Amino acid sequence: MPARIRLQRHGKKNQPFYHIVVADGRAPRDGKFIEKLGTYNPLTNPATIELNFDRAVEWVKNGAQPSDTVRRILSYKGVLLRRHLQIGVEKGAISQEVADVRFNEWMQAKEAKIASAKSEVENNARNIRKARMEAEKKANETKAAAVAAKRQAAIEAAAAAKAEAEAAEGAEAAADTEAPAEA
Repeated sequence: MPARIRLQRHGKKNQPFYHIVVADGRAPRDGKFIEKLGTYNPLTNPATIELNFDRAVEWVKNGAQPSDTVRRILSYKGVLLRRHLQIGVEKGAISQEVADVRFNEWMQAKEAKIASAKSEVENNARNIRKARMEAEKKANETKAAAVAAKRQAAIEAAAAAKAEAEAAEGAEAAADTEAPAEA
């Protein structure tokens, strides 16, 4: 069985964290491995990938078969492109300098794309926070207005009750003064 480059699961339940390892194809998923090439954390946005690039290129060049997920990771990091360019150099189709230039151009474009994606994620998060704060301010203002209206209504009701009480006292006083005169 050939060597496989695959993910070895670590981390907690519902919080996966993977090691990228080279293992015998017959070995269990989390069992014995030949070499650890890096780590992969899918929970971050964008996913965090740390990879020993040179060793990964060497293993792929020597025939290690990556799993589907690891193939995508290696492609994302440029390992498969580097191997492709090295095959062209070995066959004499291109020179090593041309291969290095092409790879460096690809890496710069890839880094710019990743940086723009990160800034977009940060901007979206900032806009969401700002919208939440504005919505909370509006809700607080409406609550404050409702409380102020209740207080004003209570003050007016108290003033009306006080005025009625004074009017009633005045009427009683007037009735008291009129009642002895009739007697």
